[in-house]
Amino acid sequence: MNIVLLGPPGSGKGTQAKRIAEKKRIAPLATGEMLRAEVLSASALGLSVKGIIERGDLVPDAIMIAMIEKRIGDNPSGFILDGFPRDLAQAEALDTMLAARGQKLDRVVLLKIGEEALVDRISGRFTCRGCGASYHDRYQRPRVEGVCDLCGGKDFERRPDDNAPVVRARFAVYRRQTEPIVGYYEKRGILSRVDGTGAVEEVAEAIDRVLG
Repeated sequence: MNIVLLGPPGSGKGTQAKRIAEKKRIAPLATGEMLRAEVLSASALGLSVKGIIERGDLVPDAIMIAMIEKRIGDNPSGFILDGFPRDLAQAEALDTMLAARGQKLDRVVLLKIGEEALVDRISGRFTCRGCGASYHDRYQRPRVEGVCDLCGGKDFERRPDDNAPVVRARFAVYRRQTEPIVGYYEKRGILSRVDGTGAVEEVAEAIDRVLG
């Protein structure tokens, strides 16, 4: 099964994509994780996209398309894409990639969430540097202040792009470049909308109903 998960940055796509991948036994292809890994490794690609990511801008199509084409080729049994496509050119490139392999998209799921909800959700996030456990200033603080619930670590960090100005910039880019592809998929009858503002399990159940 080939699935695309759409929604603005911070809408919960990563969490839901991993869950869907496990349930459907397909490959999770998260462009954000791929790009962050490149930045951390200080590869040529990572160095070229580091500033773009920190500003909240989109990585050029040529880079994204090349990354995705390789991953799709490595996973012929199916995939769920999180973070791609982000514009019409990428959507059309994806169709071309799949058609060349005799494949197609089965379902596109759009997670709907507003700008203010996103700012509140993302700008309060922080993680344990030791084990990667996620927390939030308002909604999920450690049980003991300053101590990680999972590993007992006391060193926390925030991603440099997890702040209100960058979140708003990313949302503006999303609306300008990504929302037009909603109609592209809707005309093909493969788009389903899901409310992304609820609890993780509530969103997951709604996605399950859509995917069957």
